[in-house]
Amino acid sequence: VFGKDINLILILNNLSADRKTVKVDMSASTILYTRRAVAEILKATTSVELGPKQGKHIRVKIPYSYYGRYLTTDKRIQVTALCEVMRMHGLKLLVEKTIILEDTNIIIKLPRRIVVNKAATLEISYANPLPEPVSRCVLLVTLMNQQVKINLARLAPRERSKIYFEFTPRRSGPLQLQVDFSCDKFSHVKGFVTIAVAPS
Repeated sequence: VFGKDINLILILNNLSADRKTVKVDMSASTILYTRRAVAEILKATTSVELGPKQGKHIRVKIPYSYYGRYLTTDKRIQVTALCEVMRMHGLKLLVEKTIILEDTNIIIKLPRRIVVNKAATLEISYANPLPEPVSRCVLLVTLMNQQVKINLARLAPRERSKIYFEFTPRRSGPLQLQVDFSCDKFSHVKGFVTIAVAPS
C-alpha cells in the first residue's frame, strides 16, 4: 500500500546434490508505466551458501523513506535480483518484479436513494497514508460535466478527514462522480463511483 514499507522475499532453491554459493545483486527503482526508470532507490549485494537440495529465503525491505519522494503518479517500483552461481562458468539468473502500490485514500459514501431534482449529500473521505504531514491539499470533484475545486486543511501523518458535498441531479439514470486528491507530497489519487439517480 502506498505510504507503507515494502517487504519482499526472494526464494533460492538448490536442486542439485552439490553445495552452491550464490551471489545476489539486488536493485530497485521507481519507474513509469512504460518501464522507464526514474530513480534507483535500493542497491544491495549478498552471498548465500546453499547445501544440497537446500532452499533459503532472502528478505528485502524497502522503507517508505527510500521511495517516497521518487515515486511518480504511476506508483510503480521495479525490483530486480541478479543471481550468479559461483564457480559455474558465470551461470546467472535474473528475477524481476514490478510492484504497483495501491491507493486506499478515497472513500465515497452515497445516500441510499438519490432522486432527480432533489438535493443529495455525499460523504467524501480522504487520507494521508504517509508517516509525515502533508499540506496544500486539494480535492477536485467532477460531476455532471462540472468540476469543483476544494482547498483543504493540512493533514497530520496517517490522518483521515472528510467533507460533505451537496448536489442536485437534473436527470434520472447513471451519473459518474470522480474525485481527485492532491497535496504537496503526492498527486492524483483518484476515486470513482456511479450514482443511480431515480425518477421523481
